[in-house]
Amino acid sequence: MDIWFSEKQRELKALTRKIALEMVLPKRGYYDDTEDFPWDVVNKLASAGLFEAIIPEEHGGKGGGITEMCIVTEELSKVCGGIALSFAGTALGINPILLFGNQEQKSRYLPGIARGEKLAAFGLTEANAGSDASSIQTQAKTTEEGYILNGAKQWITNGGEAEVYTIIAITDKSKGPRGASAFIVEKGYDGFTFGKKEKKMGIRASSTRELIFNNCFVPKENLLGKEGSGFIIAMKTFDRTRPGVAAQALGIARGALDEALNYTRRRKQFGQSICSFQDIQFKLSDMATQIEAARALVYSVAKLIDSGTGKFSKESSMAKVFASDVAVKVTTMALQIFGGYGYLREYPVEKMMRDAKITQIYEGTNEIQRGIIALKLIKETAS
Repeated sequence: MDIWFSEKQRELKALTRKIALEMVLPKRGYYDDTEDFPWDVVNKLASAGLFEAIIPEEHGGKGGGITEMCIVTEELSKVCGGIALSFAGTALGINPILLFGNQEQKSRYLPGIARGEKLAAFGLTEANAGSDASSIQTQAKTTEEGYILNGAKQWITNGGEAEVYTIIAITDKSKGPRGASAFIVEKGYDGFTFGKKEKKMGIRASSTRELIFNNCFVPKENLLGKEGSGFIIAMKTFDRTRPGVAAQALGIARGALDEALNYTRRRKQFGQSICSFQDIQFKLSDMATQIEAARALVYSVAKLIDSGTGKFSKESSMAKVFASDVAVKVTTMALQIFGGYGYLREYPVEKMMRDAKITQIYEGTNEIQRGIIALKLIKETAS
């Protein structure tokens, strides 16, 4: 799919691949074991200018869009889906600001993120509002100078490590989802604390924490858009960022295929490399075909979004569903090719299989995505 890329995008892909191999690969096992946040690697990503890729030029970036977000996320995820989330989670966190922030808000927050001095995060999910995002309970009470937030957000990527958070909270409970608003909340605000770091099956290098708001004051200038537009902001953000989850899944799948290919050349049984066995060849061909199909869908949707023409909610959901399902299938097949060795943590496919599963769950489960796709299809074909 590189034929769709501009020269700058090809250069970004090559740069990110180089960084992934030189800086991420040596550390992925360590951070998967320790579950520490990989600040040393993140700082190297920042110094290489990767965060600049998705920030407008007028705010210190290089003017890239969703395609650039997908390129960086995919290349990093080929090596480590968890470390890649420091970048992808920040992309999610800043998209509401890119879409709905005023010039003062963009000037205040985006340059520091472009330089990699600050990470970002997005807070919508709550303990009792996962797939049913419209049931959020976090309250934002209006005061003369701003808002007082009370409540908690759960399972937040980059939680505790990010400096800038986009938070969805209820300003008018009587209006249901139309009573939600979006706010930019900074780490360090009084009344804003973090829960324990979650122990996860996969993406262990990524920090996942609860965000706790206890009479947290947020200045009125930190309101994103208008009061009551929070749910729209969240949904429009996800429409744009779901290809990023798809790119993460795509990268994990490609990394697993690469590991499987190399292993089948080295591993000998019955006097020959196992890549000469037809069953193994069929597995590899199926894996590669599914990955290329996912890549075509992911980057066509990214290109559609960046074009600024037409609607893309259905297509964004399709990319996320298909690529994440492919990632789970491919990593499972890769582990099967490794046999007993694949089940050992000494080999990376075990980690890739664990990392792949979350892509079917966050930013809207695949069940939710299929519902979105079906509803859009029914509406489009209604007479």
